[in-house]
Amino acid sequence: MHNIEISQHTLDAATRRRGGRPYAFTEINPAKTALIVIDMQNYFMEVGMAAEVPTAREIVPNINKLASKLRKAGGQVAWVISTFDEDTFKNWSVIKQLFSQSRCDAMIENLKTGAKGHALWSEFNLEDQDWTIDKNRFSAFIQGSSNLEQRLKEADIDTLIITGTLTDVCCESSARDAMMLNFRPIMISDANAAACDEDHNNALNAMARLFADVLNTDQMLARLEKNQ
Repeated sequence: MHNIEISQHTLDAATRRRGGRPYAFTEINPAKTALIVIDMQNYFMEVGMAAEVPTAREIVPNINKLASKLRKAGGQVAWVISTFDEDTFKNWSVIKQLFSQSRCDAMIENLKTGAKGHALWSEFNLEDQDWTIDKNRFSAFIQGSSNLEQRLKEADIDTLIITGTLTDVCCESSARDAMMLNFRPIMISDANAAACDEDHNNALNAMARLFADVLNTDQMLARLEKNQ
């Protein structure tokens, strides 16, 4: 598990910005809340995969706890799946300049529908009422990436519990865009995973400073319990 460090400077700056409130979203309605689980797929989880994130395997129990609690409280669970194909790389060709050809080939091979790497990690507990959402960009909310925004708004959901991997890539990108689309994001510090502690904490500090509340799993479970 990551060694989590939110700096005092970040906490103080956020509190000042909020007029003395340490958190922005203390009152939540679980029935209007969704757990967003991002990219917890074999390609990012399995030992030896090109994009393996070892710490991601450690956060699976926390995500399952949050999913179970939120379902019981009347909320929604959404499993967001990176789904890339040849068209993705044609329409998003700049990614080829950011990754090697071999890494792009690995993404196409593993993140296409039906591929082993595309599947969700087997240790998750999915239920029939959960959503599975495909996305074709890092952010689930950028225009054209997925239908997640539409489905959330149709379900009258306003609060998002953000979990998954990578903290500093798809999770952070999604949380930033969600806030600017008028959702209330909450990042879970011990239910997100990055390549190293530094990457993880840099993302959490950026989120806590302005874009989201940052809580750990126990704090989030307590908040759901309180607001049932």
